[in-house]
Amino acid sequence: MEPILIAKDVTKRFGGLVAVNNLSLEILEGQIYSVIGPNGAGKTTFFNCITGFYTPEEGKIIFDGHEIQGLSTDHITRLGISRTYQNIRLFSNMTALENIMVGEHPHLKTFWAEAIFRTPRFLKEEAEALKEAQRLLEFVGLKGLGDSLARNLPYGAQRRLEVARALASKPKLLLLDEPTAGMNPKETEEMIEFIEMLRDELGITILLIEHDMKVVMTISDKITVLDFGTKIAEGQPEDIQRNPRVVEAYLGRGAASGLDNTAAVATAS
Repeated sequence: MEPILIAKDVTKRFGGLVAVNNLSLEILEGQIYSVIGPNGAGKTTFFNCITGFYTPEEGKIIFDGHEIQGLSTDHITRLGISRTYQNIRLFSNMTALENIMVGEHPHLKTFWAEAIFRTPRFLKEEAEALKEAQRLLEFVGLKGLGDSLARNLPYGAQRRLEVARALASKPKLLLLDEPTAGMNPKETEEMIEFIEMLRDELGITILLIEHDMKVVMTISDKITVLDFGTKIAEGQPEDIQRNPRVVEAYLGRGAASGLDNTAAVATAS
């Protein structure tokens, strides 16, 4: 497997605060890769650097052979990176199908004037976009809910709809920011299976932020741990569980010396 995303010495500052400090990592194509750490560790800031919301002051981010630091968010989306958010950001007064069709926008080719005059090319593209939105709705398990307003969907369904909207932009790399936040155990188990399906059936590489350590240890091929913006550990789940620095970051120095590290991280949350 080849690296699909490479971060080299990425640093992001906000005034005197270093939110991401000299971070380097490589994500291989087809991996489920998790970035974890306590609140304020710099995880979402790193996501925002990848997706173009922030430009790092130092370092490089290379996606599929292209340097992307400093590119606009829409350019990065067209290259093949999409994301969801910790707090669901659907268009609440639009239907489920309309939300997904918004996600298709980066790859639509008709112009605004063609939409106004409803040219044959626009009508054809609109019909194809609707068909694709219906396919994605069924793929994420929401068949029959296309005309429902997003705000009226159950919480777990809204999470899946947000993923469907992200899939509509045809990503090679999908960034999921706490996809199981607020879910009950049954919904969490279903989301784990769903994320694995995205990788196994669609071939999408997954970059995950998640506070539920049981989810992380179950699903991840590789994990990077951040603390105060700095990488303190990297490895497979079993390596991370046994790492004293990781246990200390989550539970404190006394816990790191007094607990069985094999289970400490998995039970930290």
